[in-house]
Parts: sequence; structure tokens; C-alpha cells
Amino acid sequence: MIQGNAEQTAAKNPEDRLDALSTVGTVTLKVADLDGMIRFYHEGVGLAVIAQEGDSAILGRHGVPALVLEHEPALKHAANGAAGLYHTAILFDSRADLAASVYSVARKYPSQFTGSADHFVSEAFYFDDPEGNGVELYFDRPREAWQWNNGQVNMGTVYLDPNTYLQSNMTQEGLENPVGTDHAASVGHVHLKVGDTATARAFYEGVVGFDVTTTLGDQAIFFSVGGYHHHLAANTWESRGAMGRAPSLGLGEIDLILPNDDAVGALRERLTARGVAQHSDGRTLTFEDPWKNALRVTIQGA
Repeated sequence: MIQGNAEQTAAKNPEDRLDALSTVGTVTLKVADLDGMIRFYHEGVGLAVIAQEGDSAILGRHGVPALVLEHEPALKHAANGAAGLYHTAILFDSRADLAASVYSVARKYPSQFTGSADHFVSEAFYFDDPEGNGVELYFDRPREAWQWNNGQVNMGTVYLDPNTYLQSNMTQEGLENPVGTDHAASVGHVHLKVGDTATARAFYEGVVGFDVTTTLGDQAIFFSVGGYHHHLAANTWESRGAMGRAPSLGLGEIDLILPNDDAVGALRERLTARGVAQHSDGRTLTFEDPWKNALRVTIQGA
């Protein structure tokens, strides 16, 4: 495992940072019940089925993929305490669309709701999908309302009443057609379960090139590029001390979308310099973090 601490990784050269136009893309989940998971994300969350063939399905909105579900019935759930996915966060472009999705999931899958919160930068609702993968549905407050201090964004967690939120933001359209709309929604960030945050920082800041936007002691750390509150996060709340993942249901891979070949080449050089195994097929670059969470790099529009 790559080890490190804040002092070692904070002083990066500009060329060691991810391009500011980079973002996260599709999340792939390995699932036991493909049909059941499609129903949850389509009929519940309201993602459209963009494509389905054989043992996989692509779901998203506005033609933009958010999730790939891959049927892997031979795999088992990971043991308690293992590293992996904490949640996939779906970002909606309006409060009305978020409310419609939350209402739909809560009505059709009432036992899957796990909480809600005002995070100062965003308004978020949390669910577990039928196979235990965490799901966040959220709306970003305007960037000019975010508060920053010395490069750290002010994020917190205060109670957000779900019933009041729905009453304030539900529209007739959302009530009549809460799923299958063509309004924009995409993966806004991904939150991982890891063994320790120092190693996560050394890898995702020191090697991959993210900026650290805030930390919660040694429990959680948040990463982004381009001044976003976070594209990626890692915590130890359920996984402190976890080692590398064994093949299991849940997270397959996370797509990182970079703007051009130069950005991909710079990332490849950083991975090579730190001895991180990687594979390139000419179109995508794949590698794993210290817990064997897989990342796949593609170029915007490729």
C-alpha cells in the first residue's frame, strides 16, 4: 500500500494535479439480481434504461450514462468491514427533479430510506438499493453560496426534514410522472469505504492528483478538481483497517473522465512513477487504488 500524510502530499506541483476539467462518470455495479436492480434504479430512482444486452444494462438520463449494472450471480456480498462502495451520488439539476425521485423511491421502496441531510453545499437524501449499495440523491446549492476557507470548503450535516422538502418542492409533473423523465441527472460524486484516510490521501491526492477539499479528522476525506465540493470521498466509518478487496458484489469500477490525451498521459506518468499497475487498451486506462477499487479513465466525448 502507498502510505503518506497531509504534509507529504499537500505540496504538489501544478503538473501533478488532475486537469481542472476532469470529473467522475459512470459507476459500474456487479449485481446478483439484474432485473430487480433495474427496477429499483428505473422505476424507483427514475433513471432511464439507455441500453440492455445480455447480462448488463446501462441506466442514465438525457442520454448520459450514470450506472452500468453487470449480472454476476456467482459472486457473494463482501464481508462486514470490507472496503468498497459507500454510496453512488446522483446529482439532479433542480429541487423539483430531486423531490420527484425521492418521492418515487420512498413510495415504492419505503424500507430503503436511510436518512437526509443539509450539507451546506447540497441537499441530500440517502437510500440503500436492494443489494445494499448506498445511494445518495442530491441537489447542489449555487456555488456562490458555498463557503471556502484556505482551500477547504465548509460542509456539515444538519437535519433536513424529508416531508417538508417534498411539500415545498414537489410539482404536479413530479407527482404524475416521477420516473423516466428526460431531465438531467448524472453521477455527481462517489464515496468509498477504505481502510485509512492517510493512505487514501497519499493515493488520491499524491498520485492521482485530486485536491483535498475537507477532512473529518481521520474518519473521512473529500477530493475534487476545479473547485467542486467533492468528486470523490473516502471514509473508515464501516471499514477501518480494511485490506484489499476480494471479488464480490457491489462496486465494479468508477469512471474518471479527463478532458484530453495530455491529461491522461500526465496521469499515466504519475501512476508509473509510483509503481501503480495499470492497463491501457488505447482508449481507456484502468488501475486500482490500494484497496483494489477499480478506476477507469476515459476522455470526454471519446
